[in-house]
Amino acid sequence: MGLMDQVGQAVGGLMGGQSGQNPLLQAVAGLLGKDSGIGGLAGLVAGFQKNGLGDLVNSWVGTGSNLPATPNQIEQGLGSDLLSQLAGKAGLSSGAASSQLAGLLPDLVDKLTPNGKVEAGGLDQLMKLVHGKLGA
Repeated sequence: MGLMDQVGQAVGGLMGGQSGQNPLLQAVAGLLGKDSGIGGLAGLVAGFQKNGLGDLVNSWVGTGSNLPATPNQIEQGLGSDLLSQLAGKAGLSSGAASSQLAGLLPDLVDKLTPNGKVEAGGLDQLMKLVHGKLGA
């Protein structure tokens, strides 16, 4: 099993027991990697901010309650090209991917920013979170 598979399974476990075999979770885990092309977690957050959804994504990063996201906001924040890429990796339509990501991303970003700020290395943060949850 590769690193991205392990991360995908770990994300699934952290996200309330959703299947670690969920290909969309694995695609998101890859998105948070340093070499993802979007700049990891910081790039993901910046993309939402740049696309007019700063209040939304800042609620996920901050320590208060998370604003819910709609599938349309996910598409707007990620951009249709990136959403299509994630959907393709997961074997889903863009609409199905954006619907699932609307439920996934707020909690995932929240868990990756426990101090209310984005720190370098989204994948590194994810692995630390995983190791902490698993007691490693």
